[in-house]
Amino acid sequence: MSRIGRMPVVIPAGVQVDIQGNAVSVKGPKGQLSYEHLPEVAVSVEDNILTVTRTNETPRARALHGTTRAVINNMVTGVSTGFEKSLEIQGVGYRAEMNGQNLVLYVGYSHPVVVEPKPGLSFDVDTKTRIVKVMGADKEVVGQAAAEVRKVRPPEPYHGKGIRYLGEQVRRKAGKTGKA
Repeated sequence: MSRIGRMPVVIPAGVQVDIQGNAVSVKGPKGQLSYEHLPEVAVSVEDNILTVTRTNETPRARALHGTTRAVINNMVTGVSTGFEKSLEIQGVGYRAEMNGQNLVLYVGYSHPVVVEPKPGLSFDVDTKTRIVKVMGADKEVVGQAAAEVRKVRPPEPYHGKGIRYLGEQVRRKAGKTGKA
């Protein structure tokens, strides 16, 4: 039995879970998310506790058991508290600023790079520490948006300049050695 799959999901106050057939929709203060699970698993709610069970013991059902529970738990967490990814900008003259809802990056190109947030996402910039935060209710969308911001100027191994996740270790390489 899946250890993750059999753990119950506690639904906090202010979050509503609606199950219609294979569709699960979760609504809370941070937004609304929906997910359509496969028929190999069944989802039920009793007394603010959501449980995910298997309908059969096929390998596919066993694989989907924990995955479905984790996705629904992330939905409940996202609409109640939200998710956040932090990115750090390193480099001389590299900076980020907000222009309305858009994120504007100055990272060594001849032009500023404008990143527009997807629906349900927001950016926050701390200009003193050069930290960019990507916030939203959907964990997958937040992670994808953070990866796209990082892709604008990934950290390079020789000087360490670029955009990296907060706490990410970048493997540094030695540069060329001069003639003696």
